[in-house]
Amino acid sequence: MRASAFLYPWDVVGDEAAAARVADLGVRQVTLASAYHSTRAVTPRHPGHRIVTAQHAAVLYPPSAERWAGRALRPHPAGAWAPGDAFGEAADALAGAGLDVHSWVVLAHDSRLGAEHPQTSVVNAYGDRYPWAPCIARPEVAEYLADLAVEAAVRPGAGGTELESCGWYGLAHLHAHDKIASFASGDAEQYLMSVCFCTVCREGYARGGADVAPEEVRAALENLAPAGAAADVARRTMRWRGKVARAFQERVVGAVRAAAPPGFRILLHADPQPHRTGANTGVDPAHIAKVADGVVVPCAGGPERMLEPFARAGAGVVAANFPVVGGMGGSPDTLAADAARARDLGATELRLYHGGLASDGDLAQVREALRALR
Repeated sequence: MRASAFLYPWDVVGDEAAAARVADLGVRQVTLASAYHSTRAVTPRHPGHRIVTAQHAAVLYPPSAERWAGRALRPHPAGAWAPGDAFGEAADALAGAGLDVHSWVVLAHDSRLGAEHPQTSVVNAYGDRYPWAPCIARPEVAEYLADLAVEAAVRPGAGGTELESCGWYGLAHLHAHDKIASFASGDAEQYLMSVCFCTVCREGYARGGADVAPEEVRAALENLAPAGAAADVARRTMRWRGKVARAFQERVVGAVRAAAPPGFRILLHADPQPHRTGANTGVDPAHIAKVADGVVVPCAGGPERMLEPFARAGAGVVAANFPVVGGMGGSPDTLAADAARARDLGATELRLYHGGLASDGDLAQVREALRALR
């Protein structure tokens, strides 16, 4: 199975041994971040640093002055954590080691955007804004993210792209130091706390014949509604949200495809449950199979539920994404067996999260697993 390891440019830039070390794992490809959210990351083997703090969402290359001139919504270049064309420099080094490079683009996850332009954010049923979650139903947000996808995906040296957060974002996925588990721990609560009630979404629910009030969501969350009310609210809001998500995904993928050279692969980080929000956005497998060249599917909790819907839908590339950082809950010691099981369930490729964050011991186990799979 073709395998790709996720990397940040700062894992490679300034470390002359990094590219060869990644190639030695047995992967054929690197999925290299070109637009990424704020983070704090360890670099356990870098000769110049151990901790990298990306203070805000940024593009890891110089953004086009012409493309963004005069526009209120625009990407910010990285600071000292990835100066200049960090993506391009890392991509060149990786290609020099014989690796294919695909860009890794994070879209609807940007707390700086929400801080600077609060009106762009998802608004929950209580009126709270989520500054890390741009509302993709807003025309200005959809336009901005589609243009960002084009610029960040089709970089020199990239033979394809993987689009993360290409759909609805909400409560899920860590933001700063999260302290919310006691309130929205279940799947239904996570969804209801992610339903947006900005002006655009309220109008959309009404136009779609499902005029949902925030009070209904609050009643369902606080166990004040009749039995079945939460499911009814979810069904009614999903009519609008599903339509918006599908249109957004078509727009983004279409824009990237129009700008990309022939043979450029476009994959989405995706979950087969359409109501999901977050990095692996919920999609309709049958729909996404007609839009993108494939999907990258999170398999940390077991591949059965995640892979089979995409395989049945004929989604093209179905890449099973396994965490391999032991300190972050990954299981590099079971990678060979996990990957074999994923292949039996329809996976065509592997993704390894994350080549830069993994310890030396983790990488040794990955190397052995990939050797066994060959």
